[in-house]
Order: sequence, then structure tokens, then C-alpha cells
Amino acid sequence: MVRRTIHVVNLDPAAEHFDYQPLADIRELIHLDDAMDDDSLRFGPNGGLVFCMEYLAQNFDWLHEQLDEVEDDYILFDCPGQIELYTHIPVMKQLAETLQKWDFRLCGVFLVDSQFMIEASKFVSGILTALSTMVNLELPHVNVMTKIDLLSKKAKKNLDRYLEPELPMLLSEEFDDSKFNHKFKKLNSAMATMIDDYSLVKFLPLDISDEDSINDVLLQIDNAIQYGEDLEPREIRDELLEEEESNCDSGFG
Repeated sequence: MVRRTIHVVNLDPAAEHFDYQPLADIRELIHLDDAMDDDSLRFGPNGGLVFCMEYLAQNFDWLHEQLDEVEDDYILFDCPGQIELYTHIPVMKQLAETLQKWDFRLCGVFLVDSQFMIEASKFVSGILTALSTMVNLELPHVNVMTKIDLLSKKAKKNLDRYLEPELPMLLSEEFDDSKFNHKFKKLNSAMATMIDDYSLVKFLPLDISDEDSINDVLLQIDNAIQYGEDLEPREIRDELLEEEESNCDSGFG
């Protein structure tokens, strides 16, 4: 495994517990229960989550204080999964812009459950959601298909169709004339052709039981943020030596 010091910042106000100590935790600023239990707000889970994130945006000074002593470290910002925050509500874009003003190099990592994505129509829906997020955040972006290790053997055999997809063909196989009308099929075909022609979205598979899979994703993220360019040659050498020793110890060569 890669021996790299990584700090985690929890930005999910609905998170329940961690097996590690976050560098910063939004729940110390505001918790989802605060928004849902307040008699003057009376939010449900979705509205409460949006309120918490907008409250964070109004209090970025708190986040800056939590990050003030961090220098040249690798930080993972663990964000909530509510898709509205990334597609049409501006709060996550405001967060990204603020972090960049603080000289952070950012890469958006969009995670989609592979068990949701192995049907053609759902796959197109996931692609359009990822595309909307990419356009809204305006960041270097890596799209990851997660939980590959949980797929059935049959699903894994079909996985390549979605990692290197020919979308018009996939949709033509799923949408037969007996179930879908002509306009619906034509709309989906047009969207698939646009995505296919411009190679707008690609997904990387992530299998947490496969070290090569993890390293492939990490390499893409490192390239996106130009990780290592500011390291001194000795620091780079030490990281490579540590990685080589770890691979030898774990049986990878």
C-alpha cells in the first residue's frame, strides 16, 4: 500500500461515527439534528442537510481555522452524498472556490455505486448526473464506479461494457418497441450519442480488495492535482522507497 499521510475533513453533518479522528468535523459547527429539531426551522432530512451546508458557507472562517496549521498535506474532504448539493445548489461550488483561494489544489471525485450502474438506462442517468456535477463545480474531475468487489460474477462479466461503453448500442439493446415509445427512445439516443461522440464522462472501477485498482484511482487523482510536483527530490525518493518496501512485504512486485 502507499504509505502516505492523509488527513480527513468531515463535511457531512449527518455522519454518525468514524473509525479515525477527522482533522476537522462539521458536526462541531452544526449537526443535522440541530436543523431538524429546531422548532423555528422544522426541516426534514434533505432540507436540513442543505441548511447545514449553507450554514457552513456562511461560516467558512471556522473551516479556515481548522485548516490553518496544515501545510502541504494530502487532505480528503468527505462530503455529503445529497446530489442536489453538486448539481444546482451553489454551496459546494462556493466551497471549492474558497478552498482554491486558500491555495488548495482540488480534484472532485464523484462516486457512483456500480450496482446501480450496470443497467443501460441507469448508466446514462449516472453519466448525466456526473456531467452536471463536473459542469457545476468546474474542477479537475475523476469519476469512480465503486463497490466492484460486491458485484455478482455475471455483473462483473458485463462490466467492460460500461467502462468502455458504446452507449447507443447499449440503449438499443434495452429499449425495445414494446415497452417504450418512439420519442422516449429518440431522446435517450440523442443524449447517448452526444456523450459518446465527445467522450464527456468515463468511469474508473474501484475494487477495495484489489491494490492495483486502488492505485489506478489514486494515480488519476494525483495527476489531476499535480501531487508531488512541489516535493523535494529526496521526499519523492523516500515515498517511492516506502511504497516499494510495502509492495515487497505484501507480496506485490
